[in-house]
Amino acid sequence: MTRDFAAGNYRFIPSVFQYSAGAAAHSGFEIERVRFDRLLPLAEGFAQAAKIIQEAGRPLTAFCACELRSPAAFTEEGFRNFNLHYVKTLAEWGIFDGTTNPVARSNVCPEIDPPAEPSFYAFSFTRPSSSAAPSFVIAGGAEAREGAGSYVERTVRYRDLSPEGLREKVRFTTSQMESRLSAFGFGWKDTTAVQAYSIRDFHHALADELVRRGALRSGLTWHFARPPVVDLEYEMDCRRVMREVVV
Repeated sequence: MTRDFAAGNYRFIPSVFQYSAGAAAHSGFEIERVRFDRLLPLAEGFAQAAKIIQEAGRPLTAFCACELRSPAAFTEEGFRNFNLHYVKTLAEWGIFDGTTNPVARSNVCPEIDPPAEPSFYAFSFTRPSSSAAPSFVIAGGAEAREGAGSYVERTVRYRDLSPEGLREKVRFTTSQMESRLSAFGFGWKDTTAVQAYSIRDFHHALADELVRRGALRSGLTWHFARPPVVDLEYEMDCRRVMREVVV
């Protein structure tokens, strides 16, 4: 279920053209996460990421994950058009080959004070490490099943905002994270951070669908934001990263 991206010193879970489902550093390397103190428009964010990666003595192909913020949820067509624009830089960096994209990604939409245009919140890259500890980033996933069909067809409890509908959305997304962790041979016990994105009140699902399953060993960072496609309501991502900085 995983493939190697030798040029970046990491392996990844193949998914769709715009992102992979997760990235994990090769042995002898670790993932460093860099969060920007303020949101940077996409082009500026890519430029700053390139500068930081190169100053660390690493090739641009070491770029392995990013966290984006968008002005509002996209339609399906709008989301595809954005993704076609986004991958151009990855192609220029020798990462995206036109079909396969090894870079994990989250892209969500702040409900309050959103950016005026798609922007960078954080990114991650690989660097050499003497530590034997693994590191990985699992991409954001919402309550949409993978596979063919529109988001309307694939969304769990589509437009159902009832307590039980939201519970099932959280349950599905937690299971999706577990599947991605398992693909790398990891579990919740290996994570150092978990993030959730929703503007809905999902507290009634926390105990059974997150805490009892071991997902919140390091707590939960809740961002008051929507997933990137209209009518999706809940998204998560997680990671194991020992080195994180804010710039």
